[in-house]
Amino acid sequence: MANQDKINELIEKRAQARLGGGEKRIESQHQKGKFTARERIDMLLDEGSFEEFDMFVTHRCTNFGLEKTKFLGDGVVTGHGTIDGRVVYVFSQDFTVFGGSLSETFAQKICKVMDMAMKVGAPLIGINDSGGARIQEGVTSLAGYAEIFQRNILASGVIPQISAIFGPCAGGAVYSPALTDFIMMTDKSSYMFVTGPKVVKTVTGEDISTEDLGGASVHASKSGVSHFLCEDEQEGLLLIRKLLEYLPQNNLEEPPVTLCSDPIERMDDNLNEIIPENPNLPYDIKDVIYSLVDNQEFLEVHRNYAKNIFVGFAKFNGVPTGIIANQPNYLAGVLDIEASRKAARFVRFCDAFNIQILTLVDVPGFLPGSRQEYGGIIIHGAKLLFAYGEATVPKVTVTLRKSYGGAHDVMSCKQLRGDLNYAWPSAEIAVMGASGAIEVLEGRKLKELTDPEEKAKFIDEKVNEYKEKFANPYQAAAYGYIDDVIEPRNTRFRIIRGFESLSTKKLSNPPKKHCNIPL
Repeated sequence: MANQDKINELIEKRAQARLGGGEKRIESQHQKGKFTARERIDMLLDEGSFEEFDMFVTHRCTNFGLEKTKFLGDGVVTGHGTIDGRVVYVFSQDFTVFGGSLSETFAQKICKVMDMAMKVGAPLIGINDSGGARIQEGVTSLAGYAEIFQRNILASGVIPQISAIFGPCAGGAVYSPALTDFIMMTDKSSYMFVTGPKVVKTVTGEDISTEDLGGASVHASKSGVSHFLCEDEQEGLLLIRKLLEYLPQNNLEEPPVTLCSDPIERMDDNLNEIIPENPNLPYDIKDVIYSLVDNQEFLEVHRNYAKNIFVGFAKFNGVPTGIIANQPNYLAGVLDIEASRKAARFVRFCDAFNIQILTLVDVPGFLPGSRQEYGGIIIHGAKLLFAYGEATVPKVTVTLRKSYGGAHDVMSCKQLRGDLNYAWPSAEIAVMGASGAIEVLEGRKLKELTDPEEKAKFIDEKVNEYKEKFANPYQAAAYGYIDDVIEPRNTRFRIIRGFESLSTKKLSNPPKKHCNIPL
């Protein structure tokens, strides 16, 4: 065969590989409002940057006549490219080939890019659209999943791992995304569950639809499995690009700092008025956040889950920062099981990847009740406490209003190695609210008072006395637990100056194999 013939053969094979499962299946994918594996990669990466591996891999299975049907690439597209000029590794499952089902060789392709991402220290992005394990391959398919899981585990906290679910993701396939740092799902076109509706019906008798069992909105709002709910695939892919603006390449590097056009000394007089006179009235913590961060840009994580706490990324003078804030607008900003888990995981992610942490505190305590206690609020609350205490990145805490009881300790207090702890003049740092405290402190006296007027007057006096002592930040400041009481409108400047002073912080935890976080 002449050289040109060989080259022509290569060109033909490449064209064949790029067609995946063929024109008919590609058309079917498009009719569902979904893109193909390669179209997704082209939309995600910088134009012309994608370098593909293993285009000519085929499966080796001979069971159930599968050897008669082979596709180049075997159902997953793998390689590397750039996002805003930064190297990333990517795999994109191809639903047009055997429904994107995972074979031994399919898994080996994914493992290869995972190994390379670890070797060079670059983020890994997985686009999932798969019917699960390739049944004809049996145990080798299951072994392939486990090989991927092991790499997810070793890569955790070393390189950022992002999963996009753009179709089905069921059975064992769900555990690889679950081991990664962020999961995004497309509304109405993606789902995740360990067992599908048919199995659920057979085993439990429960009749439930695919969407209600494991749809994107369920995982974004009820289970918390998904961090981002996207309208469509384009939004999901743009979101991955946006997310990477806040993340370093790996755990040994700092996150990317950008030039900031927003003056650090910019003041917002509205902040001086934002806390209501009545301590029981809510306000929106988003208004505080948007007025503090660079150019009012904030990327919220877990927007629809545990809305009583707010987490996400912003920049302060161009430096990526993780923000955790109680939301008085929802359940009064109380901490419960879901909020504790959500915030703890976010704190640990920021700490793993050298992202400084800002905590905005307005918390009345932990949510009481048997449901919380039976659900293990003690353990889940301890996760958040543990995450803050373990974190060695720069930590700045600003107490805006309430900081009561155990919740005060949990929200990055000075004793959990908060580096700089500021408070607004409206801050109240105490074991509990005034009326509850008086019931405990003066319980015997209250029982003795039978006249309602006298009782009310006594309660008012004692409540005012308690408020005088604790409805301000100066008691905590007297002990040095608060480093400074600051004017609200000057908060942005103080935060930025604080983080600048902490940029050379050195802190390490005692040597150990690993911790035993209260799971």
